[in-house]
Amino acid sequence: MQLPSSSDGFAPNAGVVGSHRRLSRLGVGALCVALLVALPILSVALTALRSKGDTWSHLLDTVIVEYAWTTALLAGGVAIGVVLLGVGAAWLVANYRFPGHGWLQWALILPLAMPAYVIAYAYTDWLQFSGPVQSALRAWTGWRAGEYWFPDARSLPAAMALFAFVLYPYVYLLVRSALIEQSASAVEAARLMGLRPFAAFTRVALPLARPAIAAGVALALMETLADFGAVSYFGVQTLTAGIFRAWQAFGDRGAAAQIAMLLLIFVAVVIAIERAGRGRARFQAAATPRRLIPAQLSGWPALAAAVLCAVPFALGFAIPAILLARLALQAEETMALARLWGVLVNTVWLGALAALLAVAAALLLGYAGRLSKHRMVDVANRLAGLGYAIPGAVIAVGILLPLAALDNFVADWLRETFGIRVGLLLTGSVFALLFAYLVRFLSIALQTVEAGLTRVTPSMDDAARSLGLSARATLRRVHVPIMRGSVLTASLLVFVDVMKELPATFALRPFNFDTLAISIYNLAKDERLAEAALPSLVIVLVGLIPLVLVSRRMALAERGR
Repeated sequence: MQLPSSSDGFAPNAGVVGSHRRLSRLGVGALCVALLVALPILSVALTALRSKGDTWSHLLDTVIVEYAWTTALLAGGVAIGVVLLGVGAAWLVANYRFPGHGWLQWALILPLAMPAYVIAYAYTDWLQFSGPVQSALRAWTGWRAGEYWFPDARSLPAAMALFAFVLYPYVYLLVRSALIEQSASAVEAARLMGLRPFAAFTRVALPLARPAIAAGVALALMETLADFGAVSYFGVQTLTAGIFRAWQAFGDRGAAAQIAMLLLIFVAVVIAIERAGRGRARFQAAATPRRLIPAQLSGWPALAAAVLCAVPFALGFAIPAILLARLALQAEETMALARLWGVLVNTVWLGALAALLAVAAALLLGYAGRLSKHRMVDVANRLAGLGYAIPGAVIAVGILLPLAALDNFVADWLRETFGIRVGLLLTGSVFALLFAYLVRFLSIALQTVEAGLTRVTPSMDDAARSLGLSARATLRRVHVPIMRGSVLTASLLVFVDVMKELPATFALRPFNFDTLAISIYNLAKDERLAEAALPSLVIVLVGLIPLVLVSRRMALAERGR
């Protein structure tokens, strides 16, 4: 029997009603948001299928195979790198105590505050022929140009190493949490059977952490596939760089959409590999598992553990930060403070608006899923979660194509009907940019909000509704105050990711409208690395804010052992 609806269209006991009930207004709103998120993908697919230009044939005969092969090599190298760095650091930090453990356990996540393109600029200036490293080497040895070999700072192997040192914290965070939550019984049983600590780790603890490893690698690879700034600066011919080349050099949006579809295939493969990595295995622990007591290291093993953990932090954060500070202090010309302030204001209010929109949409989706338990709402939440897996370049293509068609239709209609001539209303506007940010980063806000909603017991919903509160009032007066920390964390994470986002901003920004990411990219492209150092430092400093929150949660989890 269908329960009576409240004044806002929600059943009082919506949380326990099955999927056979009528879809509520909240569920309809969730579906609308999901369709908006899916619109860029549908637009890219339709444009790619309908495109009949010769550009794609030319690209297919000349460079597409190179783009795809280079992208595959880059993804493979990054996957190996993040597994070695992330799993190794997580194992040492979770299971051992050594000098520096207290600060390394949170310092190891700091490379996430460094955009890949910023590190690319810092290391290139440091390692290039005229940089301080090679200059000191020539001064010390007396060698001249051509008399020695030095690794190329702008190459595919360099890009692999760069992304590995920037993105390994995804694996580190997830694997460390998985190792901390594991019961000590399995590892102790392996030790009783005669296995050494490393063998017990590889044969028992590591297989149990396989889902976390697969998820961390998938996140790192999606970030790698989405990058444009670093690969463009290094001259690495990936599919993302190819999208902008087809778009700008050839002026063929259809060809750009076709390359974007190929890139989406790579993303789909990464997601499929992540699911296969988790497999069908299910590992159940006791309700209150006894945690493994970390072993205290001393002597050479303690020193080796400290060094092995310090190296990823140093190469992924400390050294680039020092190099950027050095460049900023030694620069003869720096970005004018008025210019820097204007760019910072643009970045901050864009990030704030995007965070507000993403959190509002995440609350709508998460609360709809909590109340209705409707199959279509669950599908809507899954669709909304796909955005983070879509590279910014693909989203930009998928948004620009329908907006340009809509703008042209409106302009033609106004001219023919009223004789009014207008330019593009939506294309190249802040609206298009915010839409791209919402599609790209809604998943981050949604996951954080859903985690916060799980801490609100269903009895609170029942109590609020029994007191006559509507669903909207319950959300506003009960849920949001309880999950205030999760909402704040979601806002900060979206804000910082918007600050770092380059491909979508580069393609969709209004004319003569720059953000910190765009300013850094333009300065570095013109080889004005010293001038790019100051805005790069600003992005890094702001990016540390959510990481401080994450490190605090990690410390609480550690004390809970």
